[in-house]
Amino acid sequence: MIRAALRTLLGQRARRRWIHIVLGGAVFMPFWLVGTVVVGAFGGGAPFGNRLGDQFAAYGVGLPLAALAALLPLARPMSVAAARTLCGVSPGRFAEGPARGWGARARSAGWFTLHVGLGALVSGASLALPPFAVALMALPFSARLRASDLGGYGHLDGAGQAWLGLPLGLLLLLALAGVVAATGALLAAAAPRLLGPSPADRLAAAERRAAELAVRNRLARELHDSVGHALSAVTLQAAAARRILGPKPAAADADHGEDHGADPASDFVREALAAIEETGRRTLGELDSVLGLLRSGEDDGALASPGLEALDALVRGAGAARVALTVRGDLGRLPEAVSREGYRIVQEGLTNAVRYAREETVTARIALSGDELEITMENPLSGPAPVARPDGGRGLRGVAERARLLGGSAEAGPVDGVWRLAARLPAGGAR
Repeated sequence: MIRAALRTLLGQRARRRWIHIVLGGAVFMPFWLVGTVVVGAFGGGAPFGNRLGDQFAAYGVGLPLAALAALLPLARPMSVAAARTLCGVSPGRFAEGPARGWGARARSAGWFTLHVGLGALVSGASLALPPFAVALMALPFSARLRASDLGGYGHLDGAGQAWLGLPLGLLLLLALAGVVAATGALLAAAAPRLLGPSPADRLAAAERRAAELAVRNRLARELHDSVGHALSAVTLQAAAARRILGPKPAAADADHGEDHGADPASDFVREALAAIEETGRRTLGELDSVLGLLRSGEDDGALASPGLEALDALVRGAGAARVALTVRGDLGRLPEAVSREGYRIVQEGLTNAVRYAREETVTARIALSGDELEITMENPLSGPAPVARPDGGRGLRGVAERARLLGGSAEAGPVDGVWRLAARLPAGGAR
């Protein structure tokens, strides 16, 4: 039980809440300084000193000023950011954006005033009580302290009475920790009520979600009706053409010994049609997963996407291009995210290499070395170097974005008559 109480008083959540409270005291300082000027001006000509009454009078003047300042709409986002990080409250219970309407502004001002008001008191106690408690605990060991005003205030100037300073100092420190914990718990309980979404906020959020879902659903419909239809048509046409072409004939007539099957052009057409059909069916499946993510209520959190284990199928689907693929390292050890993004980078690189290629072979090298996956693709250009866009095409921008999301880098473009893509991805989580 004692251990649980200590965890409550000194745990990580309590420390974070204490930081939040002290932050409130720091924010209150400008308002308190204005209060000192006001109290000094109306104090009968006496300069503002260290009298406790003057301190609390300045505190009383500063609180209304803080409440007025917190009526500004932007006060709520700043308060929410601090409370979400340090109060230990679920982020979903806070409102987003500036306060809308005077009701929300009033609740934000109430929170701000409560935060800075309690923060000023607890911050002052945090500054004053620990040195005082340590001095009390040092009384038995210092005759000079016992002879000072500190010993006289508590009648602890005698050697025997001075030992009471040890438990008194310890009790003061524990009391301060308890006050900090109670104040943090109070602020954490009040934060969702005062900084939570108002009915207007909920309505605005619902309207935003509805607009976003409408756009996503419309995009899903357009993709399904245009891209999906085109992919289905290409796949069906390729399958129909391959069936009409028929299977590959035998290499030679068994009775006459004549070669009737040596037709490289027909064999190439059959392989190309099979690759088109396979690629079309695989892409239709991926498109269906993407449409499920776009549509409302169909996001299961998983997007069907191949990884580098499907490189062979990707190379087979290159059609007319000849691809020399070299793989070094065990790609099966890669984390799923790295393998998936690496596959997409190779896919886009192969698309661009084929687009700008001559009849030469596309060279692709994938190497896993230590904590880094390196992808390099090269192919001689079929003509003048393509004019590079300042930020690259959409596909190449996607390659760079995929690499950056993983903490890596990627660049592509013509270099000395060769189209080249080079990407480096961290693979520190390789199994």
